[in-house]
Amino acid sequence: MNLADTITTTSSTSSSSPPLLSLSPPIILSPCAACKILRRRCVDKCLLAPYFPPTDPLKFTVAHRVFGASNIIKFLQELPESHRADAVSSMVYEANARIRDPIYGCAGAICKLQKQVTELQAQLARTRADLLHVQTQHANFLALLMASSSMQSPPINIQSPLDSPNFLYDGDSDNNGALAYGSVWEDSLWA
Repeated sequence: MNLADTITTTSSTSSSSPPLLSLSPPIILSPCAACKILRRRCVDKCLLAPYFPPTDPLKFTVAHRVFGASNIIKFLQELPESHRADAVSSMVYEANARIRDPIYGCAGAICKLQKQVTELQAQLARTRADLLHVQTQHANFLALLMASSSMQSPPINIQSPLDSPNFLYDGDSDNNGALAYGSVWEDSLWA
């Protein structure tokens, strides 16, 4: 006979007594994290209890360190009950940010993220421009191939400016890594 059989036989023999499993565990009230840290008695209608549960004392510790208990209570009293949970989350977030960066707090994190967004937008614009350039080169190459194949003539020899006898090449590169080309005119023409 196992435990379930014992419970069913017990409940069937005494119909007036409820089964053993239906008894609810005793509720142990422990003070909220705020009252624990402040070492005060947690009353039934404690303003801080719904927002600072006893299982998360660090949440109140951080907010208390930056804002102080009296300011937290004052903030929560001024707000409607529907906005208090969001306000507590904001206070805890701001307190964590202030501990990490005492001067700028959340504003420092926001500025850093805005700068990152700006840099990524610029990088995206450069990438799009590069992609457009490559697509244009590809389209021009295909058009050139189509034109040369439709004429059934030998391919057109396009002379590069580098092949010109009057073009001088320095071989140096500028600061951007691009090749710096010499003057198109020979020096002897201007002497």
